Amino acid sequence: MRSKRFAVLILTILLCQWSAIARAQKSTVVGQFENQSDIGKVKRPGSATYNAARQEYTVEGSGVNMWFNSDQFHMVWKRMKGDFILQTTAHLLGKGVDPHRKLGWIVRSGLDSSAAHINAAVHGDGLTSLQFRRTAGGTTEEKKSTLTAADVIQLARHGNTYTMSVARNGQPFVSEEVTDLNLGDEVYVGLFVCSHNPDVSEKALFTNVRVIVPARDNFVPYREYIGSCLELMDVASGHRTVIYQSPESLQAPNWLPNNKALIYNSKGGLYRFDLKTKTPTLINSDFATNNNNDHVLSFDGKQLGISHHSKDDNNQSVVYTMPTTGGKPKRVTAVTTGPSYLHGWSPDSRELVYTAQRNGDFDIYKINANGGQEIKLTEGKPLDDGPEYAPDGKYIYFNSTRTGTMQIWRMKADGSEEEQITNDGYNNWFPHISPDGKWMTILSFSTDVKPDDHPFYKQVYLRLLPIADGNPAKETPKVIAYIYGGQGTINTPSWSPDSKQLSFISNTSLLDIPGPKAR
Repeated sequence: MRSKRFAVLILTILLCQWSAIARAQKSTVVGQFENQSDIGKVKRPGSATYNAARQEYTVEGSGVNMWFNSDQFHMVWKRMKGDFILQTTAHLLGKGVDPHRKLGWIVRSGLDSSAAHINAAVHGDGLTSLQFRRTAGGTTEEKKSTLTAADVIQLARHGNTYTMSVARNGQPFVSEEVTDLNLGDEVYVGLFVCSHNPDVSEKALFTNVRVIVPARDNFVPYREYIGSCLELMDVASGHRTVIYQSPESLQAPNWLPNNKALIYNSKGGLYRFDLKTKTPTLINSDFATNNNNDHVLSFDGKQLGISHHSKDDNNQSVVYTMPTTGGKPKRVTAVTTGPSYLHGWSPDSRELVYTAQRNGDFDIYKINANGGQEIKLTEGKPLDDGPEYAPDGKYIYFNSTRTGTMQIWRMKADGSEEEQITNDGYNNWFPHISPDGKWMTILSFSTDVKPDDHPFYKQVYLRLLPIADGNPAKETPKVIAYIYGGQGTINTPSWSPDSKQLSFISNTSLLDIPGPKAR
């Protein structure tokens, strides 16, 4: 009898131990991360929480340091394989205790304190650096950035090459790189906080968190695609929210003036995305089922101009108009010797402006919205593209390669008084003017992209330029979003009616931000 009671006691103890182990190993999902852990024997346990409404993470951690041959900190993480791009805007909260407290992105071969790893860290005193341990238990090495006090942090992996790109919000990236760092294919990827003081916990706020799986090497443009995120951004703060995700290629959202919906294109169709229900509905466009991302709403929101690849015209892009609610499109451009790509309506809805290829050259034209004779507004061999009226109708803004790189220009509505607006080290596309006429957004590619190209799946900047004073050429554009995208990101006007928000598309193969997704 005593033996039986002893056996029951032993079994009870084992069950309690197994239960404790199970609880300790149970996955605690935090937003798009699968778990969180204290790395090393920290004195004060850390934590991480996710604000679903704002898609923000608050991470609290303690720990002596992340240096030499072992680490102590708190990490919210997920396991990943292959290449990726990690992005966030981050700030330490409060005055802090130790100037070497730090936050950032980290990639580890394991969760033990001495694991090989690499991290992009910003310290409380502003030091911004790429820190790494090549082998388990090895010495930590460091590459200091020339930039201090970064608040935009990106860490990318391509094979065994890791690149840290950092910026102060509004400025372009500054980069440091480590090559031949083999952490294994499957790694632990996440956000971290270390207090650099065992008796203190520090907190950090991480916003605009994006875990991006880019297009694979050698993918075939316009035949292969990766997933899309439909995003909204508050222009003043730079805060971004993903409102919809799809494995398909979504492109070029327009914002309806009634502030109730967006319109985007996908797989040749046009979709109305309801901002309240977060659901898309296919717009009836009759025969026009091969539409590209050059679709534009009239200023009053009643009409939609589209660029449909017509089978009757050797599959070339032809401009049509139709009711925003749907219906049979009415043809506008009659010329069939080259494609026409729509970009803008006049404020009075009487004219359309577009870029078209005629006699081998791409120039800007305008035409009556009911059709008729097109009027050529620009001349010459360089590519002129992306024309868009200002809300007051005084200027047409466009982009052109006439100075060697793609830059922003403007001209009077009759094509006179051409004036260059930007002149910098980027290829700048698609000027979009805010409804209040005070601001212009542009999409900027680096010079590793040909001036006359705006491809998919590149690191791009969305930049902002004030134009209210009438002389935007004297201003320097400010970066307001750091995006993996390009073609389809913001080809068309996408300001909110109150000029406070923008909608755009970013891209990734990994659709894991909590929220509405296409099935």
